[in-house]
Amino acid sequence: MISYWCWKDCWYVFLILFFYCFPTALSATNELPSSVKQKLLRSGVPQHAIGVYVQEIGAVKPTLTINADQAMNPASVMKLLTTYAGLELLGPAYTWPTRIFTHGKLSQGILQGDLVIKGYGDPRLDLGHFWSLIYQLRQAGLQNIQGNLILDRTHYEIPHHDPGDFDGKPYRSYNALPEALMVNYRATTLHFFPQSENNTVRVVLDPESSSLRIQSHLQLTQGSCGDWRNAVTTDILPDEANKNHFTIIAGGKFSTQCGKQSVMLSLQDSVTYIQDVFKRLWAEQGGKFSGYVVEASTPHGAILLDTYSSLPLAEIVRGINKYSNNIAARQLYLALGTGKDMLNNSPATLEKSHLAMQNWLHDKRLNFPELVVENGSGLSRKERISARHMGKILTTAYQSPVMSEFMSSLPIAATDGTLKNRFADTAAKGRAHLKTGALDNVRALAGYVLDRMGRRHVIVFFVNHSHAEKSRSVMDALVQWIVERPQ
Repeated sequence: MISYWCWKDCWYVFLILFFYCFPTALSATNELPSSVKQKLLRSGVPQHAIGVYVQEIGAVKPTLTINADQAMNPASVMKLLTTYAGLELLGPAYTWPTRIFTHGKLSQGILQGDLVIKGYGDPRLDLGHFWSLIYQLRQAGLQNIQGNLILDRTHYEIPHHDPGDFDGKPYRSYNALPEALMVNYRATTLHFFPQSENNTVRVVLDPESSSLRIQSHLQLTQGSCGDWRNAVTTDILPDEANKNHFTIIAGGKFSTQCGKQSVMLSLQDSVTYIQDVFKRLWAEQGGKFSGYVVEASTPHGAILLDTYSSLPLAEIVRGINKYSNNIAARQLYLALGTGKDMLNNSPATLEKSHLAMQNWLHDKRLNFPELVVENGSGLSRKERISARHMGKILTTAYQSPVMSEFMSSLPIAATDGTLKNRFADTAAKGRAHLKTGALDNVRALAGYVLDRMGRRHVIVFFVNHSHAEKSRSVMDALVQWIVERPQ
């Protein structure tokens, strides 16, 4: 018979072994590591303005929590929720259709009537893919459109907003609003080329447009490049006679050390933008078109000619997370509500997407009472989630069948995306997949970190404070602390 003292000693040994073998299981703390705490003090951000959650994958409890249950603005880190939900609800191979109809008689390549393009929210119908759509039409035998080009954008039923409502900058490309048929995000790119031979800066519009004029008053300098974006100004002057015609005046200073740089603007409405692009690309491929481009619903009796499919969702989410594409995230969020059977569940609405998100979370037994999703992109003053619940999203995603597609969509430290120039000379280089977020008074970082012992950790770090822009070194210090943890 085993004595009482033997049981007592065995139990004591068991506890020692348990804590030695599983140090993270019961060692959650609400105390920042000293290296992180020092940087936080220097940043001027008080500890009550941060939300932190760190947990080793497979551990029973988190390693570190600071204000982890506080509802906070996550900025673009909210895209993690949207893209994970999209991958699970729609599937990595999901594609968006763009359908092309004829309304009139089509014979021997000549359409005596209208061509209709109906969009369903393809988030990546850029210039290259729009060229492919046109090429597909030419391969189908269409040569001459004798009527109009009709753009059908009725798949979306969403409230109309002024693109300048968010921050008073309506021409910034990140403020473009979702549209069921949007080509190249309606983006006009200004490319700046320093020309030392004549001491000027050449400015090129891409794509070219008959509706836009550029005037360059840029002064070429020889100093360091520095913060060139704030040194260059772009004044937008709408034409008095036509609101979709603009003069762009580039001013300020631009250094030869900057090399080629670019700024993206969203100026024209889709009818004007697509008209310019379609006519040019159609003519380049030998097509004929002399009609107008108009916005309307698909006419009754129109016949489906062809369907162009988007890139698969697995590719779309890489663009959303690697480069924090707001408009693509918003259009993915709208697809959640219509689901895989998009054509039969049209139109897409925010209400449908909100319900789909809530049902998905409920099915996964994730209860987030503080969660507020406005548009799914994080470009919002209203969106909220706690650090703990964003951490739960990341730990749950790690066990998901779509884990590989999800993780590979995140920027890699010092390698690509929004982290290409971050963590370059640190132990975290190549060891962290992290989504960044930034708004006025908001900074955020969340994702996965692999430590030196081969253990992977979830990290979430939110900062909501007027000094948030000074918190980058604080976040970086926490990432490096995770990488270098001895146990």
